[in-house]
Amino acid sequence: MEVFYWMVFGGLAAVVAALELSKTSRDRVNTSSAFSSFKNNYLVVYSLMMAGDWLQGPYVYYLYSQYGFGKGDIGRLFIAGFGSSMLFGTIVGSLADKQGRKRASITYCITYILSCATKHSPEYKILMVGRVLGGIATSLLFSAFESWLVAEHFKRGFDQQWLSVTFSQAIFLGNGLVAIVSGLFGNVLVDTLALGPVAPFDAAACFLAIGMAIIMSSWTENYGDPSENKDLLTQFKGAAVAIASDEKITLLGAIQSLFEGSMYTFVFLWTPALSPNGEDIPHGFIFATFMMASMLGSSIASRLMARSSLKVESYMQIVFLISAAALLLPVITSFLVVPSGEKGGGISFSGCIQLIGFCIFEACVGIFWPSIMKMRSQYIPEEARSTIMNFFRIPLNIFVCIVLYNVNAYPIVFMFGMCSVFLFVASLLQKRLRFITESQRSSKFFNCLTHKHCMWTVKQYIVSTCILISNS
Repeated sequence: MEVFYWMVFGGLAAVVAALELSKTSRDRVNTSSAFSSFKNNYLVVYSLMMAGDWLQGPYVYYLYSQYGFGKGDIGRLFIAGFGSSMLFGTIVGSLADKQGRKRASITYCITYILSCATKHSPEYKILMVGRVLGGIATSLLFSAFESWLVAEHFKRGFDQQWLSVTFSQAIFLGNGLVAIVSGLFGNVLVDTLALGPVAPFDAAACFLAIGMAIIMSSWTENYGDPSENKDLLTQFKGAAVAIASDEKITLLGAIQSLFEGSMYTFVFLWTPALSPNGEDIPHGFIFATFMMASMLGSSIASRLMARSSLKVESYMQIVFLISAAALLLPVITSFLVVPSGEKGGGISFSGCIQLIGFCIFEACVGIFWPSIMKMRSQYIPEEARSTIMNFFRIPLNIFVCIVLYNVNAYPIVFMFGMCSVFLFVASLLQKRLRFITESQRSSKFFNCLTHKHCMWTVKQYIVSTCILISNS
């Protein structure tokens, strides 16, 4: 393997280790032992759930190709997964608010285990059923668990700022460390032990079963709106009204769709971008490097969110601009760097530049996840949290399906340029969101000052301060 890959991975690992080991009391949030126990339970469950997801990812396309399916058939299977997440996932997410988030989390485990079981069959129809089940499970993974966490956090009376601790550590572990270990473990199962491409799916099912057992034995149930007189359509209408009537929620949904749409497009495009002429690149090692960059981002996010004076709305605008610049690199290099016409070989100079840019983008992804979770916990109403979060995924899934369907219709540089524009728009929307939240905070402060009791409190504070200054 080329030295360049080890330099990038080692450099990222060194920075992550330095950031984690150099944390001071200023970079940490003081919590209670009860919260630590609650947080650790959730982190174990979330890590197991993400292990079940990450183990499958690198081998889905490979398994389908081993069964003899072509690119078109495989593309339709992927579209079915995103389509089912858009259609059925929204309904299941709404049921989570009404029937309980714990039940929804257990449903995720059962649904994904069944999806893993279908991978043993080479029949296209059975594999299609598995993709539909996987799409439903994905919607539950990104809504039910977070909804349960936020509701349970406040039900137990924990401080709101402590949520950022759980969010940042969940992304650091579940989307970083667990992803790297899962990739290596899957490689051992398939290549070292020669158990075949279905082995990672069986291992994923085992991790999901363990996580489900922990959920059933240690989690309590919580609901969004458990009232009996509300049917599914009424819940949809309520969620739609909440989105339409609150500009903050509307902006948050648009920002999330733009960023995640760009992120999923990047997932499909990074391989052909780094090896346009069939260059021999270590896909597994590059994936591990991306996850290390994501860990770096979540480590930075934990430091940023530990400072109560620094608002998420402020720094996320910068993060979106940096991510837009990172995904613009393939467009820039296509004009500035002369492409090599040689087939095969190692990664090109243009590929090296793009790889560094992609690592920067993955670091932004690591900052994005805990930060967007924090903003969702602040703005989305509790009674329809899962429903609204799945509403946010509708435009995302439509966009990904369109990209998958037309992935060969446009040049790669065009697709990356489009993603860069989306991320720039996200930064503009984030600026608007910041303006609204700061205006509302200023309005609340002004209303407090005009209140007689608050005026008396302010006067007392000023008088006492003047006395202290005169005595000193």
